[in-house]
Amino acid sequence: MDGNSGEFYSIDVGAVEDVPTQSARTVRTATGDIAIFRTHDNQLFALADQCPHKGGALSQGIVHGHSVTCPLHGLVISLATGSAAMAEEGCTRRYRVRVENGRIMLGIDAA
Repeated sequence: MDGNSGEFYSIDVGAVEDVPTQSARTVRTATGDIAIFRTHDNQLFALADQCPHKGGALSQGIVHGHSVTCPLHGLVISLATGSAAMAEEGCTRRYRVRVENGRIMLGIDAA
């Protein structure tokens, strides 16, 4: 689940159970806040915690299906692609995420 290429490293950001189903948890990194989302079917996604429309914190939005709705203006963002439902509203950066032994591993681009 990544749209980025190049070198990266993984950091352990917690247990899968740390992220409630149909909700998000925020992780602070040197590149900014990243929201880790857990869907109803236990899939994990990671996006920059900023709506491309007005900068709202996506981690505070409503998770439904494989999307999140921005809490500020209701813009729907795909968790899989980071793209807004309305193409002219932009895209949010995606990050690699995987589970190893029940732990969430977040892929960050190498500096």
